[in-house]
Parts: sequence; structure tokens; C-alpha cells
Amino acid sequence: MKKLLITGATGFLGWHICQLAKQEWEIYGTYLSHFLEIPGIQMLKVDLTDFQELKRIFNDVKPAAVIHTAAQSQPNFCQTHPAESHLINVIASCNIAGLCADNSIPCVFTSTDLVFDGLNAPYQETDSVSPVNIYGEQKVLAEAGMLERYSMTAVCRMPLMFGVETPTAKSFIQPFIQTLKEGKELSLFIDEFRTPVSGTTAAKGLLLALEKVNGIIHLGGRERISRYDFGQLLVEVFQLPAVGLKSCRQQDVKMAAPRPSDVSLDSSKAFALGYQPLSLREELQQLVNNQLLT
Repeated sequence: MKKLLITGATGFLGWHICQLAKQEWEIYGTYLSHFLEIPGIQMLKVDLTDFQELKRIFNDVKPAAVIHTAAQSQPNFCQTHPAESHLINVIASCNIAGLCADNSIPCVFTSTDLVFDGLNAPYQETDSVSPVNIYGEQKVLAEAGMLERYSMTAVCRMPLMFGVETPTAKSFIQPFIQTLKEGKELSLFIDEFRTPVSGTTAAKGLLLALEKVNGIIHLGGRERISRYDFGQLLVEVFQLPAVGLKSCRQQDVKMAAPRPSDVSLDSSKAFALGYQPLSLREELQQLVNNQLLT
């Protein structure tokens, strides 16, 4: 089997890719602070911001392809720690693209829908980027820097993701479910729109991009939905008490990082390649059926 290097293998998305890809690849997963034993995966502790360490991993593993998911992906943290997050989000990403170029191997990068300002959705791959927070700015720099180093990079702009709680990472729905079960108040935005997908669907999209994409591709879901409407769907599918679900607006919540209002992605280019997200109701129903949410 060919070797696939997955950075950030212990993160929410990295873990989901490992589950799917291990059927066809020999997988090497990197982690920094959270060691996790993933059956069938060789785990490597590596500081991706240390170029020598990164180079050593490439030399030791000799991967046939790389999927780079490792990032500091909390917008509020990036806003308050710009220098620290720049190291992993931008510098390490560009170095990874450079090493993939040196070895002439496929490179897949997970970017974000937050490269857009939210004023002209839905966004296509050709639309100009204009992030409103530092996290979005860092991903824009990484996209451009990686493609400059290696034009064969597949830059995958990812939407909001949800799904199974992994051993080291929750998605945003676990705390939602917990809050509602406890009868507490859950306030969700009626004026923030995304095109969410499950972690499994996102992982399938990235593996498709590994085979078929050079340049930028959007891997959003089929439905544009507000946080509040998503909450209502969650209540319905999981049969949760709805009494605590309240609506609010972005301006009601003070956060370090500004938030765009609508970063819905137009993913028709990916759909044409065979990317097939289910409807949100179907995605959530599958999670219920599998009883994979704790």
C-alpha cells in the first residue's frame, strides 16, 4: 500500500480522514500535543513549525501523498495570538507544499470558507477573497503561498463541519445537544449562514481532491442554513427538548474575531467531480442511526 501522510491526524477532520483512508493507504498521522492511538495508523509526534523536523518526517516516511489538516483553527485564538498561529497556519503550510513539490507528490490543503467577507454569497472558487478576521487572512496567505510553491496543490475550502465526537475532538453539535438535554438556554445566530457537511463527507471530499484536483475547490454542503435553523433541525432529528433554543444575532455576542454573515460555498465544481454530500437531515439521521454521538 502507498503511504499517506496526514497532518493533524488527532483533530476532528484528521481523525475522520484516517478512518476512511486506511482501507486504501498505509497511513502516517502527525500530532503535536494529544497522543492518540488510532488502530491501523502509525502516529508521529512532530512540531510542524520546525522545518528540520518536518523535513526529517518526509525523508523517513517517504509519503506518496500528503493531506495537511493541522492548523490553529479557532478564529478567536488567532485574533489574539496572531504570531503564534501564523507559524502553523502559514509558514508550516508553505513548507509542506515546498516539500511535496521537491518530491513531486500530491498535496491537499484544508482551507476555510472564512476567506470570504460574507457579503456576496454563495461563493465560487473564482470569487475574490476578502477575509474579515486574522484566521481567514492566514488561510488566504497559506493558499497563495502553497500554490506559488507548488501549483499542483489541491486547496480545499472547507465549510462548517459536524459529526461524531472523536477521542480528542468534539464538533460544534455535541455541546449543543448537551445544553438542550439539560434544559439550558442555547442561543444561535439567525443571521449567520454556512453550507455545513459532516466530517465523513468532508473526508470523502478531500480524498476525492487528492485524486482529481489541482488548484482551488469548494467542499461545502448542498444546503445554505443559519445556525438557528440548523439547531431546529438538530432538535427534530435527535428529538431533543426545544424549550432552550433561542435566536440571537451576531451583534448580540462579543467575540475577539469578527464573523462574516454568509460564507455559503457554491460547490458545484466538486459535485461535478463526484463529491456527494447528503442532505443535512440525512447526515444527522445517520449519526442517530449509528448512535455514534455521546
